[in-house]
Amino acid sequence: MIRILFADDHEVVRFGLGLLLANCPDLEVVGVAGDGAEAVALAAERRPDVVLMDLAMPGMDGVEATRHILRARPETRVLIFTSFSDRDGILDALDAGAVGYLLKDAEPDELMRGIRGAARGESPLASQAARVLVENRSGARVENELSEREQEILILVAEGLINRAIGSRLGISEKTVKSHLTNVFQRLGVASRTQAALWAERRGLVQRSAGGVGRGTNDGLRSGAALERV
Repeated sequence: MIRILFADDHEVVRFGLGLLLANCPDLEVVGVAGDGAEAVALAAERRPDVVLMDLAMPGMDGVEATRHILRARPETRVLIFTSFSDRDGILDALDAGAVGYLLKDAEPDELMRGIRGAARGESPLASQAARVLVENRSGARVENELSEREQEILILVAEGLINRAIGSRLGISEKTVKSHLTNVFQRLGVASRTQAALWAERRGLVQRSAGGVGRGTNDGLRSGAALERV
């Protein structure tokens, strides 16, 4: 018997899940929570095998609740069940320790398979979540292939600086900047400064840089910087 706790702030969803899970003889609902804090408390008390966790809930959200539950009881399997398929939400939830990520438009059979798979130690993922993970891993590999100088130049491109300004900032010639950018474009698989800047933003390079980088890629791209091909 798989012991399940589910957390969702919508009463209709909780009611529907309760009816659905009640029809599965191998699944036992041991707790129902309306928010993250309640989920944490019930998980400590009821010791479920699988927690079906929503993300957007009042007070403590699903990501924070997942961290608390797994900190207290690492053997619990947290399976995200949400309407949100954005990249940051997926990565944050999986980084918090969730074993899987399913969306609320999943068919009932898919959800049941996901719960049983999570209990077995598998990682059920909606296609959107799987795609985000593949893209994130690929992006990390490419980022590691960039030299320190290439990363610096990419960040300054994301700031909206033109090649001459980048060269002045880094103390190198404009020709050298162009040479580095050609390599960067090839490694990223992009054809324009705008695409390169968006890649850097998605990877978080802009936010990680120092000196206020990322103060407005869009401002820079609206300027003459966007007109330079490399």
